[in-house]
Amino acid sequence: MEKWSLMTLTVLLALTVRWAVSLGSYSGAGKPPMYGDYEAQRHWQEITYNLPIRQWYFNTSDNNLQYWGLDYPPLTAYHSFVCAYIAKLINPDWVALHTSRGYESQPHKLFMRTTVFVADLLVYIPAVILYCFSLKETSAKKKASTCALCILLYPGLILIDHGHFQYPLSLGLALWAVLCLSHDWDLLGSVAFCLALNYKQMELYHSLPFFCYLLGKCFKKGLKGKGLVLLAKLAGTVLVSFVACWLPFGTDVEQIMQVLRRLFPIDRGLFEACMFSSPTHCPDKVANIWCSLSVLIKIKNVISPRTQLKLSFAVTFLSLLPACIKLTVQPSLRGFKFALVSCALSFFLFSFQVHEKSILLVSVPVCLIINEIPFMATWFLLVSTFSLLPLLLKDELLLPYAVTTPAFLAVCLASFSILEKTSAEDLQLKAFSLSLKGYVSWFKSFPRIVKSLFLLSLSLMGVLSVLGAAVPPPQRLPDLFPLAVAVVSCLHFLLFLVYFNVVILWDSKNRGQKKIS
Repeated sequence: MEKWSLMTLTVLLALTVRWAVSLGSYSGAGKPPMYGDYEAQRHWQEITYNLPIRQWYFNTSDNNLQYWGLDYPPLTAYHSFVCAYIAKLINPDWVALHTSRGYESQPHKLFMRTTVFVADLLVYIPAVILYCFSLKETSAKKKASTCALCILLYPGLILIDHGHFQYPLSLGLALWAVLCLSHDWDLLGSVAFCLALNYKQMELYHSLPFFCYLLGKCFKKGLKGKGLVLLAKLAGTVLVSFVACWLPFGTDVEQIMQVLRRLFPIDRGLFEACMFSSPTHCPDKVANIWCSLSVLIKIKNVISPRTQLKLSFAVTFLSLLPACIKLTVQPSLRGFKFALVSCALSFFLFSFQVHEKSILLVSVPVCLIINEIPFMATWFLLVSTFSLLPLLLKDELLLPYAVTTPAFLAVCLASFSILEKTSAEDLQLKAFSLSLKGYVSWFKSFPRIVKSLFLLSLSLMGVLSVLGAAVPPPQRLPDLFPLAVAVVSCLHFLLFLVYFNVVILWDSKNRGQKKIS
């Protein structure tokens, strides 16, 4: 009874924070002609409700794809249709074809915010709660509630979902998939992940760890016996799931090809976040390697879009290869969760057409291991929130950012005493440190060095946050502060990528993992 009381209080606090953030501004509020992501979601409701399915992804007189055309998979469109159906019952003006463009009112804002709350309550929050209760390490159920509190108070996701405006459904479904795999419900986990992937194509960030982990399980069981049966079941499950999601579009090959062209517009080049900006000014600086390098080398000017695609594919593939090979050869649930982090971070840093919000695809898997490496997980989650600062400033979400970020740090300090967990063993680096014994004399000072770097990092992020919010940039360098945030965050992420890969590759024990047979 006590464990549920603590968890109920945790959920109520998380919902209160979400409600407080939702009272503020949202993406593109009062900023025609494109407005922002809030209007994009509303417009998709308008399109899916008023037009037949065959027109949802095509450019027509009633569906101008240059104005927030649908560019997500079918499940997003179906979800928009369900929201539109409810909106129509409340106020038809909210989804009226053409005339509802840019619609803004307090009742409509309340409706849209409520749809995000419902998605959180039905999909994301239950997955977090059940995941925390399932953790083997949490012998005391109080630990489950504190772990859930830290995950549910992660400011990056709250500020984007309930401030900027987007739905947590794809991440929630991916969490359900992880939860299912942790209980050996591989087929249900496959269905959940297929649904996540068919809601947002960015779930491809997580696809290789899912594939390698399940393939590794099949290998362990033997491909001439139980493993082959499991492989056939998994393949059938994935096929049926995709057919069910795409069935309304499956009657026409051109329909499928048009949806795919909308999902993967490779002709835009590496810098997708700039597609609605002028050629000389891009306010959306992404903390990945390409945007950071563009400070020194104008990649768009020296490399063709096709070459950019090949280059990003090659670098991304090479960076995630070690973790994927290790997971396939030695499948374990712990290795799977760390591979989710490593592979998603590789995609974010090196892949094609990355948006700044895509860092959430790395952050949510990091939340799943916050109980194992609380210090590094907390540090990463703080940096990921900081990397969103230019977007949050543009959406007038400075106050929620300034409140939720220190509050999250305080909760993590109180819950996990993170500053006391900086030893090589606490950071899962004991095996790596033993391999360096006799070569690196300063490893004994490692905890103090890491703690000092953490405090320096916090100070740097704090200073840049204040400067970006309060000091006008030089006229000659209007993007100075967004660029500084992007470059500093990118350097952090590169170091985190090295760290997570070291943990994965030097982990030979797979502690706490049950044997796959």
